[in-house]
Amino acid sequence: MSINVRKEGGKVNLIIVRQYLTAYMRLPLSAADAILLQILPGVLFNMPKVLSFVENDNETEVLIDTLIDTVGGVEHRKVVREMIIAALKAGQETSYLPDLRMLNNTMKEMRYTTKIFSPYKHKKKVTIFGSARTPIDDFSYKTCVEFSRKLAEKGYMIITGGGPGIMQAGNEGAGSDNSFAVNIYLPFEQSPNIVMAKTPRLITYKYFFNRKVAFVKEADAIAVFPGGFGTLDEAMEVFTLIQTGKTTPKPLLLMDDETGYWEEWLDFIKTKLLGKGFISADDFSIFTITRDVDEAIAVIDDFYSNYHSHRFVGGRLVIRMNREPTPAQIALLEIEFPEIITNGSHIHRSGPLSEEFDEPETHHLFRILLDFDHHHYGLLMAFIRRLNMF
Repeated sequence: MSINVRKEGGKVNLIIVRQYLTAYMRLPLSAADAILLQILPGVLFNMPKVLSFVENDNETEVLIDTLIDTVGGVEHRKVVREMIIAALKAGQETSYLPDLRMLNNTMKEMRYTTKIFSPYKHKKKVTIFGSARTPIDDFSYKTCVEFSRKLAEKGYMIITGGGPGIMQAGNEGAGSDNSFAVNIYLPFEQSPNIVMAKTPRLITYKYFFNRKVAFVKEADAIAVFPGGFGTLDEAMEVFTLIQTGKTTPKPLLLMDDETGYWEEWLDFIKTKLLGKGFISADDFSIFTITRDVDEAIAVIDDFYSNYHSHRFVGGRLVIRMNREPTPAQIALLEIEFPEIITNGSHIHRSGPLSEEFDEPETHHLFRILLDFDHHHYGLLMAFIRRLNMF
């Protein structure tokens, strides 16, 4: 029998040889192991363990527990254990070094993102998108400075890409103490602006996808000023995430300029996307177009005037709010928004659920429960705005 033994980095890949013997030559596992011992003289036979996220052999679990105990200060051990196992499995399953480097860099970037933003969990934040090429004497630049300044005066923090143009305007208006700069390594245009160059809240990413997570995940509202491909990419991703429920409901403001940048975009959306059935009419509840700074800020304030947050528990949508709706108001919501409620179900008032034990800071809030249909996230935005009227 002739077997070509694959080597990687000068080491024999025993997993591949073993899979070849059992899967392709259909040998029993015991026979495959016996052959490996014969054809690999002098090689220490120590087959990698098959790791599981559920349960592993006692030796592996003890080693992981010992590592966590030795390091100390580790929160949520179960989740960290799975992260360790995921890293080990990646090392077993991936021989292509660039893939491992990408996994490694992604983990490090997201860890650092969490570290920078975590101290400010209690602060509401607004992400600002817009062109890096907007000059300082432009209408949009001046509007953005005013917008971010007024938001900072009301206690909001600002997240921008940390570069020039609209990004600098957002940081300039809010000031570095009230700003985050979520930057990216690029061969042009994207050095940190003068406002954020020395702030501890500057993060520079290698990967766009990690940067986008920070922009959306950490924001309570998003404002998009006129811009190019990058700005439109960011805006369309936010549209998609809200439309599909892959991010929490939040105000999306399209800050128009004196030329009607977003008004012309709206005409295209109506005639080409809605006209051809590519989107639904309720998707227009996702965004607000305005060039008025005070109106834009009022949209954000109003969205959180009663609504606080939400989560799904056992398939049910739990909406938390500052004021408890009356039975009559709940009945009105069922009449006005039947599309978002699964057939035959009703909206119920509730206290905190046992599954929400991990969010004790929300236990004082009022709640309503409903069986959401997962098809009308645009209408869910309108539903929240209606709640805020009570």
